[in-house]
This record gives sequence, structure tokens and C-alpha cells, in this order.
Amino acid sequence: MDFAAELARIDWTQPWYDTVRPAYARLAPAASADPAELAEPAEPAKPPDLAAPVEPAELADPADPAAASIDAFNTAAAALALHNHQGMPIRFVPQAALPEGQAYEQFIGATGCVPTRANLHDFFNALVWLTFPRIKQQLNALQAAQIARDGVGKARGPARDGATIFDENAALLVVRDTPKALALVAALRAHDWNGALWRERALFGPDAQVWLFGHALMEKLVAPRKAITAHTRVLVADAAFFSLDWDARRAWIDQRVAFELGAEGLSTACFTPLPVLGLPGWWPGQDADFYADTSVFRAPRAHETGRLT
Repeated sequence: MDFAAELARIDWTQPWYDTVRPAYARLAPAASADPAELAEPAEPAKPPDLAAPVEPAELADPADPAAASIDAFNTAAAALALHNHQGMPIRFVPQAALPEGQAYEQFIGATGCVPTRANLHDFFNALVWLTFPRIKQQLNALQAAQIARDGVGKARGPARDGATIFDENAALLVVRDTPKALALVAALRAHDWNGALWRERALFGPDAQVWLFGHALMEKLVAPRKAITAHTRVLVADAAFFSLDWDARRAWIDQRVAFELGAEGLSTACFTPLPVLGLPGWWPGQDADFYADTSVFRAPRAHETGRLT
């Protein structure tokens, strides 16, 4: 399947793409320049026309089918002044620019260049860079520091494993600092799926919001199935957060999580599983029986209890 056909498979009306839809809208030729419209587009945007002639991005091969999207991503990254942890501008480059034998994260940390292939996985990765640049920068810094200290090796270690899981498959759950919302977190920790996702479903929206982060998770949701599960990290916010507009909430999350990662580091113990299509309104046919499917909504293993942070 060619890249344009892959892009056409994305259903931008689905709620799991709310997080990156504004970044995507900025890539569309007809996208409005009004930030309010870009934050919550009324209509799903059309993908960039990959067949249209474009000036090739730096280091990009004009024959590369990803050249048009790389050019669009670089234009957006430059407009946002994105940079890596060493202050180098973020540039999206073809995968061929990654030197043989050099680790992907090490290359980004050393050059600011993000190797990008013509596939959905890397397409969503670039959208996340445009949405949560501080978190991506901090994850890259953590990975690059671990590689500099320990080398690439066959085993990543808990810090790199945690960073990889976060980067690929994380969801961020922001909850209001109230007893009821914190009880929702406790129910998720206990894998009380019926209680958290069915009986307390009214909390989602006003008191609990889910923002997807993992680009592999977004890729999997192009072909949604009930068992798709995110590694979830919880943030507790005061009432002011929930009155902010979309972009201010995004910026708050970006800054808060990046700060926490820099201060606390990361490991595989930072997450709890969450079947994302169980989130209220994210899939048809949700009722008490929907959450009784133990092949998806499983009881916690002994080592998982208390892992949600």
C-alpha cells in the first residue's frame, strides 16, 4: 500500500485523534490560519497532496514518496521553533539520513534530525512532535543520555524501556483534583472497568480527559479493535485546567509532563493498562456487558496493583 493510500485510511472524525488533529490541520493546504479553528477543526482535514510538486526538504530525495510530508512537517516545525534538548532545530529527514550503526534517538539528540519513513507510524510520530514538543524533547534527552552512558546494547534497561513505551504507546489521563475524580483513578488502578468506565462515565469530559501520545497506539487505531490497550499516565489538575481552551490545556500537559520526566525519570512502573476503546463514547455498544469481556478488560496481575502514577 502506498503512503497516500495509507493516509486515506485515517478516520479523522474519531475521538482518539483529537490530540493530533490540530497539528494535522496545519499541514493541510486549505487549513485556516486561525489558531482557534486549528485547535478544534469543524471538519476533518484532507491530507497534503503528495502528488503535488513541492520543493524537496533539506536532505530529502525528491523521488522519496515521503518528501512532500517531510516538507510540510519541516514548515510546521520551523513555525513552532521546535528544537532538541541541545537547542538544535528539529528537522524531519528521510530514513536514509540515519547513519548505519547509529541509534535513532542518539541521532536526534546529536543533530536535531528525526528520520522519517513514508508510513503511518512515522507520520503520527511527527504529529506528536508538533503537538507535545517538550515531552518528545525530554524523552529523547533521556534516551540519548542512557545510550551515551551504556551504549546501545541488546538490553535497553528500565529507563529506556519506560521511555520507549511512553513514546510508542502512552495515553495521558488528566483528572480533576476532587475526591470523585481521584476515586476514578483508584478504580482504574484496581481494574474496576465497569465502575470506572461505565458507572462513572459521566466524569469523562468535565472531570477526566484522555490525550493520546503514543504514535504506535495511534497507528494501531487506524484499524480499531476492542483489545487495543494504552499504557496510561495520570496527571492531577486543579479546576482551572478544565476551563482552559484546547491549546492552553495542551501546553499545560506538555510542560507538566516534560518537567516530571526531567525531575523524576521514567521506568516501566509508571503506567497502567487502559483498553482505550472502553473510554466512554469511543466505541459503539458500550454497556455493562461490554466491560464484562475479560479477554479485554482483565483483572490486575499482582505486580500491577498500585502502578498507576
